[in-house]
Amino acid sequence: MNKWETSLTERISYGLSDAADNLVFQMMTTYLLFFYTDVFGLTANEVAILFVVARAADVFESFIIGVMIDNTHSKWGKSRPFFLWYSFPYVIFAVLTFVTPNFLPHSGKLIWAYVTYLGLGFFYTAVNLPITSILPTMTNNEQETTLLGVIRQFFGSSVQIIVAVFTIPLVGLFGKGDQQKGFLGTIILFGIISLVLILNTFFHVRERHTNNEINHQPFSEVWTMLKQNKPWIVISIVIFLYWLTTAIKNQTTIYYFKYVLHNENLVSLANSFTLTALIGVVAIYFVSSKLGKKHTMLLGIITAFIGQIIITIGAYSEALPTLFTGIFINSVGGGFIIGLVSIMIADTIRYGTSMGIQAEGILASTDDFGVNLGLGIGGLITAESLEVSGYVSNKTQTAATISAIDLNYALIPLVLYAIMFFILLGYNEEKIKNALK
Repeated sequence: MNKWETSLTERISYGLSDAADNLVFQMMTTYLLFFYTDVFGLTANEVAILFVVARAADVFESFIIGVMIDNTHSKWGKSRPFFLWYSFPYVIFAVLTFVTPNFLPHSGKLIWAYVTYLGLGFFYTAVNLPITSILPTMTNNEQETTLLGVIRQFFGSSVQIIVAVFTIPLVGLFGKGDQQKGFLGTIILFGIISLVLILNTFFHVRERHTNNEINHQPFSEVWTMLKQNKPWIVISIVIFLYWLTTAIKNQTTIYYFKYVLHNENLVSLANSFTLTALIGVVAIYFVSSKLGKKHTMLLGIITAFIGQIIITIGAYSEALPTLFTGIFINSVGGGFIIGLVSIMIADTIRYGTSMGIQAEGILASTDDFGVNLGLGIGGLITAESLEVSGYVSNKTQTAATISAIDLNYALIPLVLYAIMFFILLGYNEEKIKNALK
C-alpha cells in the first residue's frame, strides 16, 4: 500500500473548502426560491425562468471552468490557484444576490436578480469544481483518497445542516421582523466565514501527482477518453439524479411546513434531523473497505429510498413523528451517496490516466455539471408546479397547490431514488481497479 502523503492540517483544510462553499450553496438550494417569491418580490413563474437560464449557463460554465483548470500553468498547480483567484468575487456576488433593491422598478429588480444570480453561479463553480479536481493529485493512496473525501463531506454536510437549521433564526435575529434585512445580514455573515475558509484551503493544500507528459492533451484526445470512460458516464448521471431529487425536495420543504402544516417554525426542527447524514458520511470509510464503493453507494440509495417511503406516509398523513423518522433515515442514506461522489470521480480521473489522459478539470466538472443541471431542472419543476397549481405567496393555498407541494416533497423523490439505483448498477468498479493495477 502506498504511504500516506497528507498532513492532518492539509486534510482538515481540504475538508473546510466544502464547508466554505456550502455556507452559500445551502442558502441557494434551500431558501433562494422562497426568498425570491416571498421576500424579494418575484412571481413563481419569473423565478422558474431565472432558474432555468441560470442552470443552463452553469452547465456550460462547469465545462469552461474544467477546461480552464486543465489549461492552467502556475507555480501552485492547476486546481489550487482557483481558490485564491475567485474567492473574493464569489463572496461579493453571494451578498449581492440577497440584496433587495427596492429603489428599482419590478423590471429592474428582475434584471438585478439575473445579473447577481448568474454571477454567483459562475464564481461558485470556479471555487467548487477545484475541490473535486484537486483530490486525485493530492495522494496516490486509495485509502487516503477515501478519507479525504469523507472529511470533505463531513464538513460540507455539517455546514449544510448548520445553514438549514440556523438560517431562519438568524434571519429573525438580523432582521427583527424585516426579512429583507434578515436574509442580507445572514448571507454577509456566511460570506465572511466562507472567504476565510476558502483562503485557508489555498494556503494549506498541495498538488503532488501531475504527469506532465499527459497533463495537457488536445481536447479531441480528451473527448475520446470521455466516451470510453463508462464509469465516469454512470456516476455523472447518478450525480444529476441525486441533485435533481435534492433540489425538488429541499426547495419544497419550507412550502410544506408553511402551507400544509401551517407552522413555518418547524422547518429548522425538520432540517435538524438531517444531521444523521453525518452517520452515512463517516460510515463510508469503514463500509466501503468491506463492500467496495459501488455497493456502499447502492446501500445508501436503498436507505434513502426507505426513508423517503416513510416521509411520504408522514407527509400525506401530516404525522410529525413519522415524517421526522423518515427524514432521519433518508438523510443517513443521503450521507452515503453524496459522500462517495468526489471519491468515485477521483477514481474515474485515475482511470482516465490509464488511457493516457490526465484531465482532472474536465472529468471533475461532471460534479458541478450534475449539480447545476439537477438544481436547474429541479427548480423548474418546483417553481412551475407552484405556478400551474395557482400558488399565491403568503395566502391560503388551494387544494391543487397543496397537492403539488405534497407531490414534490414526497412522491417525485421516491421515483428518482429508484431510477438512481438502477443506473448505478452499470458502474464497473472492477474495471477501474484492474486498469490501475
